[in-house]
Amino acid sequence: MTPNTASGWRQLLAPRAAGVVYAFVALVVTLTVASDLQGRPSYLRSVNIANVLDQTALVGILAVFMTVVLITGNFDLSVASTAALSGTVALTLVDEHGAFVALVAALLSGAAVGTLNGVLVQKVGVNAFIVTLGTLTAVRGIVQAILEGQSITATNTVFLDFGTARATLPRPVAVAAGAALLVAGVAIALRRREGRFAPGAHLALGLAGVAVLALATAAPRLLTQTAPVWLLLVLAVLTSLVLRYTVVGRNLYAVGGNAEAARLSGIDVDRYRMGAFVLNGVVAGGVGVLYAGRFNSVDPTVLTGAELTVIAAAILGGTSLFGGSGYVAKSVVGALVLFTLSNGFNVLNIGANYQNVVQGGVLIAAASLYTVTALRRRSAPRDDDRPEPAPPVPVEPAEAIRI
Repeated sequence: MTPNTASGWRQLLAPRAAGVVYAFVALVVTLTVASDLQGRPSYLRSVNIANVLDQTALVGILAVFMTVVLITGNFDLSVASTAALSGTVALTLVDEHGAFVALVAALLSGAAVGTLNGVLVQKVGVNAFIVTLGTLTAVRGIVQAILEGQSITATNTVFLDFGTARATLPRPVAVAAGAALLVAGVAIALRRREGRFAPGAHLALGLAGVAVLALATAAPRLLTQTAPVWLLLVLAVLTSLVLRYTVVGRNLYAVGGNAEAARLSGIDVDRYRMGAFVLNGVVAGGVGVLYAGRFNSVDPTVLTGAELTVIAAAILGGTSLFGGSGYVAKSVVGALVLFTLSNGFNVLNIGANYQNVVQGGVLIAAASLYTVTALRRRSAPRDDDRPEPAPPVPVEPAEAIRI
């Protein structure tokens, strides 16, 4: 194993890099053992896993693009209210104007809120917390005004049909995809070309390949999921690839890491930060349509407080609130942790009074772990900080020494 490969493994498996994954695995094991001890059905049965994934999907999508906003050094508290507004607009228009007009109007509503946030934060210079807190309240007020305090239900069920539709990944396709991921991971490791990829990319690809093959062979029922779950998977993979392997992604990290240095390098900081807000608003609009379609109705309290769950998922995934750091995949795992906790409380019939306490404790513990490991990493001497060893002193041969 080369030093670069060993370093990649250490970075990938370090608590700061994989802490949320360890927490998720420990949580699932704990719930599985607790279910067995209480004589309940296995926690890992396919029906329950599919239920957790479906519950996680919409918040997971929001967490993916909240991560993008956080990477740029901002955050958005209005994301849930924006989703509620878009869902309300969609169901209000779908019966009279059809699904296409309703969807476009909903997405434009989300884009408008995102644009407002971006302009006020980047062009006017108002603090992102104040701006998005204000739009959270204002947009929620617009929702209440449109609905006039009542819930509405659409007769046209097109959004309901899509939001609850189930799609199955063919088993041969899943096997081929798993084998391709496994082969790619092995190829990167053997050819020692990991420097072109993220640290530990070979291990991540290999584990993903093994997981897909295991699902295809041992749990084929899990290859059937709702449309939002597949949408979450596609968006998470595409966003991860863009962030890691494109100029746009590298510029986003640069903007969040050091905005002034990025500006001096010729990067349009305002455009990237405003673009993140607009993208987040559009995606929130789409999620609002999916959420409204899931029940084919909305009310004034829809998605109230969901913005905190979205931000908590990103923080659990190790995304920095100060910008320049974050990974989409870990934010999705953070969302899975939160909804697995909630699902576990329901399955084990534990009082909901303690649920928020446990979730808050997990969030504090995760943030503390990331902070402590980050401080240790900064204080530890790096290889390039250590003084170079003094060059060896040349010694003349014994026969050349004169007496």
